[in-house]
Amino acid sequence: MDTESTYSGYSYYSGRSRGSHRHGERSRDRHKPRSKDSRSEKSVTINTPPAEPLLGDSSVRGEQVQDDNWGENTTAVTGTSEHSLSQEDIVRITKDLEDSVGLDCRRYFTLTLAVILGLLVFLTPLAFLVLPHLLWPDKLQPCGTACEGLFISVAFKLLILLLAVWALFFRSPRAGLPRVFVFRALLAVLVLLFVVSYWLFYGVRILESQDENYQGIVQYAVSLVDALLFIHYLAIVLLELRQLQPCFSVCVTRNTDGETRQYNLGQLSVQRAALAILENYYCDFSVHNPALLSASKSRAAKHLAGLKVYNVDGPGNNAAAGLVHSQSRAMIAAAARRRDSSHNELYYEDAEHERRVRKRKARLVVAVEEAFTHIKRMQEDEQKKAPGDVMDPREAAQAIFPSMARALQKYLRTTRQQHCHSMESIQQHLAFCITNNMTPKAFLESYLNPGPTLQYSRDHWRARQWTLVSEVSVTSGLNDGTIFLLKCVDFSLVVTCRRIPYIQMSEEFIDPKSHKFVLRLQSETSV
Repeated sequence: MDTESTYSGYSYYSGRSRGSHRHGERSRDRHKPRSKDSRSEKSVTINTPPAEPLLGDSSVRGEQVQDDNWGENTTAVTGTSEHSLSQEDIVRITKDLEDSVGLDCRRYFTLTLAVILGLLVFLTPLAFLVLPHLLWPDKLQPCGTACEGLFISVAFKLLILLLAVWALFFRSPRAGLPRVFVFRALLAVLVLLFVVSYWLFYGVRILESQDENYQGIVQYAVSLVDALLFIHYLAIVLLELRQLQPCFSVCVTRNTDGETRQYNLGQLSVQRAALAILENYYCDFSVHNPALLSASKSRAAKHLAGLKVYNVDGPGNNAAAGLVHSQSRAMIAAAARRRDSSHNELYYEDAEHERRVRKRKARLVVAVEEAFTHIKRMQEDEQKKAPGDVMDPREAAQAIFPSMARALQKYLRTTRQQHCHSMESIQQHLAFCITNNMTPKAFLESYLNPGPTLQYSRDHWRARQWTLVSEVSVTSGLNDGTIFLLKCVDFSLVVTCRRIPYIQMSEEFIDPKSHKFVLRLQSETSV
C-alpha cells in the first residue's frame, strides 16, 4: 500500500505517463481529506525496517501525509515500508552525527590522558624499588626482615589503590559535559605534581648519590603509596560525599506543556546539576507529545484569524479612507464579540474528545480481552504430547495481534500517541506479556497511561543533543536564584534553583502526668 502511494505521488509530479497520471489522480482522490500543507514540502523517500512509528516521525513535526492504516489489514510483520523525511530532518540528523563524532573524540582523548596518568602513578613506586637494583646493585645493603615486610605492604596497598581507582574513576561516562569537571581536574593536577615532586626528590637525593640504604628507599616508596591513598580519600570526599547533603530545591518546568517536577540537589556545579536533572527527567517526566500541542495551536490560530479590509480607492481619497477605517473598526469589534464565545467551542471540543477517548478505550479493552482468551499456556505434561499447533510467545503474539490491531490503532490516533509506539514494539510487548503470563490489563497499561520517556523505544530518547543555556559559568556552583535552560530540538526545560532554608527547631517538654481530664456533664444531656 505504501509503495503504491509513493509511486502515485511520483507519477503525479513527473507527468511523464498518462497511465501514471491517472493513477496519481486516483491517489489524490483517495487522500483528499489530508492536510494541504504537506503537498509543498520537499521530501525524499528511503527504505526503512518495519519497526517504525505507526504514523512516522512526520506526524510529530507537522501535518505530513503518512499512510497509517496498518490496523485495518494487519496479518504479519514482514517486508519493508516507505517512510518520508523532509530536508530539515536530514540536516538535523547530519548535525547530530557531527556532534556525536566530536563528543566521541573528546571522550577518548580524556580517557587516554586518564590512562597515562594512572600508569605513571602505579609504575612510579615499582620504579623506585627496581632502579637501584639495575643501576648500582653491588653497593646496596642487604634487605632485612623489616624491609621484606615492607614489600608485602607495598604490594597490598597498590592492589587496594588499583581497585579503588577503578571503582571511582574508570566508569562508563554518563554524558558529555560542555566543560571539564573542576574537582576532577584539580585532583589530576595534584596527583601529577605530587608524583613529579617525588621523582625530583628521588633523582636528586637517591639516583645522583646512589644511596646504599635500600630499606630507606623502600620506605620512601611506601610513603608515596600512602600519600596516593590519602589523595584517593580526598577524591571520594570531593566527588561523591560533598554532593550528598541536599542544599538546593530545583524546579524543572517543560516549556511546551508546563509539566513540573521538584528535586533536591547538593553542592553541584551548574553543568553537574543539569546532568542530574536530565537523568531524573527521563524517568519522571512523561514522554513529550508534540501532537497534543498542534491541536491547541491550530485552534488558537483559527480563533485569532482576523478580517482584512482593503481601500480600493487608493490612499489619496481621504473621505473613502475614513469610511473604510470606520467600517474596519466596526468589523473588528464584531469579530472580537464573536471571539468571546470561543470558550464554548473549546468546552464542546474537549467534551467530544473525551467522549471519543472513552469510546475507543472501551472497544480496545474488549478487543484485547477477547484476543487473550484465544491463547492458553500449556502445562508440562501437555507439552510432552507435542500437539501440532503449539506456538512460541512470538508466534502467539503475531496470531492474536490482528484482532486487536484496529482498535489499538484508533485509540492511539485518538489520544495522539501513534508516534510513540511502532507495530514491532507493540508485538514485542505483547509477546513479553504472554511469556510472563500477564493479564490484558497489564498489557494495556502502557497504552492507556502514558509513561516516562525511557518506557518507549530508544529512538525517541537516545542520542538527543541538549544545550545548556546559562548566564553564569557552567563550572560555578549553584546559588539561590540561579536560572538556566536545557534546550533540545523540540522543547526546553527551565530550571530555577532555590536554597533550602535554615531550619531552627526548639524543644518543648510535656510532663506525662499533666494529661488529666474531667468529664463535663450538662443537665440537657442524656447521661
